[in-house]
Amino acid sequence: MSRIIACRSCGGSTLEPLLSLGDVPLANSLLTADALAASEPVYPLEVVFCPACTLVQITETVPPEQLFGEYLYFSSFSDTMLASAEAIAARLVRERTLSGESLVVEAASNDGYLLQFYQRAGVAVLGVEPALNIARVASERGIPTLPDFFGQELAARLVREGRRADVIHANNVLAHVADLNGFVAGFAALVKERGLVVVEAPYVRDMIERCEFDTIYHEHLCYFSLAALEGLFARHGLAVIDVERLPIHGGSLRLFAEPRAARTAPSERLVALRAAEAAWGVGELARYADFATRVERLKEGLRTLLGRLKADGRRIAAYGAAAKGATLLNYARIGTETLDFVVDRSPHKQGRFMPGVHLPIRDPRELSVATPDYVLLLAWNLADEVMAQQAEYRARGGRFIVPVPEPRIV
Repeated sequence: MSRIIACRSCGGSTLEPLLSLGDVPLANSLLTADALAASEPVYPLEVVFCPACTLVQITETVPPEQLFGEYLYFSSFSDTMLASAEAIAARLVRERTLSGESLVVEAASNDGYLLQFYQRAGVAVLGVEPALNIARVASERGIPTLPDFFGQELAARLVREGRRADVIHANNVLAHVADLNGFVAGFAALVKERGLVVVEAPYVRDMIERCEFDTIYHEHLCYFSLAALEGLFARHGLAVIDVERLPIHGGSLRLFAEPRAARTAPSERLVALRAAEAAWGVGELARYADFATRVERLKEGLRTLLGRLKADGRRIAAYGAAAKGATLLNYARIGTETLDFVVDRSPHKQGRFMPGVHLPIRDPRELSVATPDYVLLLAWNLADEVMAQQAEYRARGGRFIVPVPEPRIV
């Protein structure tokens, strides 16, 4: 593990402290039963702000091989993710007139959840996925996948092999990258002169305004504004030409960029969001100053609510063994004294235990069997999807507790 002394993007040496979530375990290091007795490593989780380029980032860097060598997050288990992937693939096939002569590359392609839709449309695809277990699953599904980390070196190798991309996707990966400049330089090297780079990343403004502190964990090194992304891309000869705000992951940006030489005029949406960020104060430390206070208030409100329910004899479980759940539970110190178990749709997580708090992870069908009175919705970003799936549990009187942006029962 290493601690940064300068901004991960622009190299600025002034980093203003914003928030500390204490020393916590790695959010996706789900435990097996025989590992429960062993000591878990914990790492500082501290957030800082770079006033030079507006990038919000954490101070510690855990080696990516430790984080992503074997990974238990499979995108295909989220209906919301699949629907979003299918829609953007169909749109770009149409708008960019993609065909069998085209190539779409995705960095951090997971299990092929996105590339499968291009492949079905007859477009050649290539995934790059560093988690060996997930890359193997994608390959078994027929999605050509390189088990490697994307970056400048890999991009140069593909170019030498005669492979250039008409479209490059990078969904929810840029935040995980320690070498931001090398990663984006890889885009610039690999994309064709008239090609397109499409990046999705959680939006820092939504995180701050909605108090989404649980999206902070060691895998997420950075939290981006449009201003931070434009500066990063421009440094490598890429011009942002359009941007969309998406509800996914609690609020994300979808950025469209191309080689600067293409000279496409910026969209009205891009110009409007630039102005909105400036008016919001994206580059001003004061905009972020009360974040830590609001996070502490949310934590205490949630602990009070859960404590009252337990005192009344209510049984409580949780839904979603995702990283954000691990952050919330460990920071708020909510464990087996309060919750009976956690459920998750992914069979790869079932049978394991949440890091730090050691809550057992079970199949969601357990909610209808055990029928806890309340379920803490750790996967609050998928609230509509989860509640639709759990219609039977709700029909039996079960209720959900949504923790963000403030604890409430629904």
